[in-house]
Amino acid sequence: MIIFEWFNNQLLKMEWLHDLVRILVENVFGLSIGSRLGGSIHFFIYDVIKIFILLSVLIFGISYIQSFFPPERTKKILGRFNGITANILSALLGTVTPFCSCSSIPLFIGFTNAGLPIGVTFSFLISSPLVDLASVLLLASIFNWKIALAYVIVGLILAVIGGTIISKSNLEKYVEPFVYNNKVADAEAEELTTKERIDFAKDQVLDIIQKVWLYILIGVGIGAAIHNWIPESVISALLGQDKWYSVPLASFVGIPMYADIFGTLPIAEALVAKGVGLGTALAFMMGVTALSLPSMIMLKKVVKPKLLGVFIGIVTVGILIIGYTFNAFGYLFM
Repeated sequence: MIIFEWFNNQLLKMEWLHDLVRILVENVFGLSIGSRLGGSIHFFIYDVIKIFILLSVLIFGISYIQSFFPPERTKKILGRFNGITANILSALLGTVTPFCSCSSIPLFIGFTNAGLPIGVTFSFLISSPLVDLASVLLLASIFNWKIALAYVIVGLILAVIGGTIISKSNLEKYVEPFVYNNKVADAEAEELTTKERIDFAKDQVLDIIQKVWLYILIGVGIGAAIHNWIPESVISALLGQDKWYSVPLASFVGIPMYADIFGTLPIAEALVAKGVGLGTALAFMMGVTALSLPSMIMLKKVVKPKLLGVFIGIVTVGILIIGYTFNAFGYLFM
């Protein structure tokens, strides 16, 4: 228990970094972290460094594991299963692919092209941007393990149910024809050496960091502003737990944005600190990561409006249910 507590506080929450940044702000900048400006600078520096350290380490580890499961091998594994079992495995696969929704769409095309049922590929498409192993540890580092695990579980349930509904609805004809063309050959995946796997993992770290660094900086900046500059009374008036519309409003606000969970976590952290319901904060995160407008524009290129509408409807209803549930029972996780 003592070892776990040390691991949680020092490696995940990085309390040592929190103290170092406090010394920097107070002794070098001459600002108290209790002041608005000092608190904002501390929040920004601490969260940015912590997220980039965790993100780099986690993506490297996940990518190294992922190198053993290229698309050809993954397709063969998933192809052995049918029904809800395939949806569950596809949703779990999404948790080990550290992609944003736009990056997940090409892999979704590849799986559909390779002959996997669209319901199975939609389970992957829902879970991949919404839930991943990196988000588990980052959520635990910002909130706690109960919230992190609960978020992952409900995200996987949403992905499995969404994919299953699409499977049962026989919507294959609403996928654009080009997706089914040029079937992927069942070629054996080339075995990689340890050095090649390490190089692959390094490349993935650099590639993903290059894609998300700006969104992380923006997200942390917004979080710092909310945390230190916007009065709690203003936040509560808009998104307080007593406001029935807070969950749909937070989901709707997130849709025009384009970011991933790493950029939205600092905003959610600041909102919860200001008294916003846990479900409202999670609904905002889910709206950004699963239903962002740029992602829907890309998805519209590969599926027809009816299937796109079904996908949006399923995910929206799921987010609302999750949001209201966490708002009602969030005290159990705090």
